Amino acid sequence: MNTLKTGLLLTALTLLLVLGGRAIAGPNGMTIALGLAVVMNAVAYFFSDKIALAASGAQPVSREQAPRLYAVLERLCGKASLPLPKLYVIPQAAPNAFATGRNPGHASVAVTAGLLELMSDEELEGVIAHELSHVRNYDILTTSVAATLAGAITWVAEMGRWAMIFGGSGSSRDDDRGGGGLSALLMLIVAPLAALLIQLGISRQREYAADAAGVRMVGYPQGLISALQKLGAYNKKIPMDVPPTTASLYIVAPLSAGPFVSGLFSTHPPLEDRIAALRNLVVTR
Repeated sequence: MNTLKTGLLLTALTLLLVLGGRAIAGPNGMTIALGLAVVMNAVAYFFSDKIALAASGAQPVSREQAPRLYAVLERLCGKASLPLPKLYVIPQAAPNAFATGRNPGHASVAVTAGLLELMSDEELEGVIAHELSHVRNYDILTTSVAATLAGAITWVAEMGRWAMIFGGSGSSRDDDRGGGGLSALLMLIVAPLAALLIQLGISRQREYAADAAGVRMVGYPQGLISALQKLGAYNKKIPMDVPPTTASLYIVAPLSAGPFVSGLFSTHPPLEDRIAALRNLVVTR
């Protein structure tokens, strides 16, 4: 069901981009918007992992430097039949983690120093299983595509705003037939907000799916539930120096903008909802 919802939301983003480009600048605008999306997706596909790791300050670690982390990762990769991803540690006190990479063969898992210090073995296993589930389900690729499509829509709308300021919406023929100017104006206002909400919806669906898949990988929910509770508590107390563009990658959102905004515009579902879903999850061994 989560996969179906994600597919529908990605389709909605694509349609929004095509219709937005058409309404704002006619057929040429649609072509430009699609070309922009292709270029941005190519960049995200090949370079998003390097950008995320560099932005977080993650440093590669060897087996000798992090034996417990390697042991957990190797055990879970064996269970899930996944190649061992590259391992990184982020020198920050707040506990958190993320996975990145375009596919299981080019994946990396990064954890903070605080996570290694504060998590028990069961909790660490739950966190790593969650991140490996993102890798196995190609969630990083999915969310990168969603982000770049949303970015393309916002860019098209911005160009449309400048076009209207300097004397036109880009499609005089549509205006002559009536309604073109109004549709362009609506797209300028509605499209970026709609794109953002759809992108956030995709991200939240993938978090629920990774929680469930991670628990099934481990075989029991208690470790991840305890980890999420601890992550929520510590990330309210210890700030992280994280760029907003990479905050969505983490297992819990390191940034918050207040109850209403964080609920509506957060890339992550509320922790209490995730924990409730895990408590109700039936795990068969």
